[in-house]
Amino acid sequence: MRVALELKDFAKYPFLKESQQFIAAYSQGVEQFINSNPGKVALKYAMERIEGALRSAENTADKDPQAVPSDSFGVKMSVSGYALARVIVSCTKERNVMERLSRYEANRAYRYLIDEEESKKAFIASSVGVVVSGAAIPVTRYIEIVSRLKDERWRLVNRDVDGGYVHVGSLEMDELVREAIRVLVSSQLPLPIPDRICGLISPYTEKISGIYQTYLLEQFGTVEEDCFPPCIQALIAALTDGRNLPHTGRFALTAFLHNIGMDSTQIIELYCRAPDFDIEKTQYQVEHISGRGGTEYTAPSCAAMRTNSLCVRKDDICERINHPLSYYRFRKRREKAPATQTSY
Repeated sequence: MRVALELKDFAKYPFLKESQQFIAAYSQGVEQFINSNPGKVALKYAMERIEGALRSAENTADKDPQAVPSDSFGVKMSVSGYALARVIVSCTKERNVMERLSRYEANRAYRYLIDEEESKKAFIASSVGVVVSGAAIPVTRYIEIVSRLKDERWRLVNRDVDGGYVHVGSLEMDELVREAIRVLVSSQLPLPIPDRICGLISPYTEKISGIYQTYLLEQFGTVEEDCFPPCIQALIAALTDGRNLPHTGRFALTAFLHNIGMDSTQIIELYCRAPDFDIEKTQYQVEHISGRGGTEYTAPSCAAMRTNSLCVRKDDICERINHPLSYYRFRKRREKAPATQTSY
């Protein structure tokens, strides 16, 4: 399907092949562009995108769309800012930062997408691999798209499936396209950036790494085991006692510790006492869960922990939260301000 894209559409959807072709016409090499005056403007745009990604919540789709440039130079700077943002996050080598940028770009595009005419929506969808037949998606593609979506409504058992197609409402279709955009952007990161380019933009990558570390400290602070939820404490106790953990337990513990900011080396050290400890296998598993393979995993929810028989020694806080990370955040805040009421 082909539609007539306007100049401003390149700025709205910079991940499109057409958007990349637009700035390719002005291509002068990354190194030369970065050192130029327009390149410095584009770097400013890139930093704004990444900082926005680090500040944004899980879902920012309820915010008003950003103003979109419509002149050639403004669009070029916007699309170049997207391209350089991907370069910068690739040079940070922080998978979490890459994932947050991917989610930010998907949410940003979604805010424009919901107001587009149907033909343009269908074109964007097709461009990110969502081929729509009427109001339905092939079941195999549907399963691929929703695999990381947590809401129960996306489960296949809760959908209307007919003739190999899953029926989807128009608003839900926009959400699925958003997820497909996130997966597309994420799958392209990190980019293979030469060391000399990373060195050239090191002030920018260092600033982003610093902002990300500040974000982690604001979210979780320094790691405090006393604030771990009972389920995580039990898993650590089992390792300390020299017992092996089931696969589900290893995944839950590793993802939780990674999410609160513990580095891979510290996590691997925890497993040293396990009877079946294998350094190479453990390192591979920890790095895979931490995002080295391209997908960063979040610790399982309380519901998933119960399903896997990992929910133990529930206390009064457990009765009021639905995720181990929420428990940890609450305990940390309560420890800091014991005399004030703490929200979840």
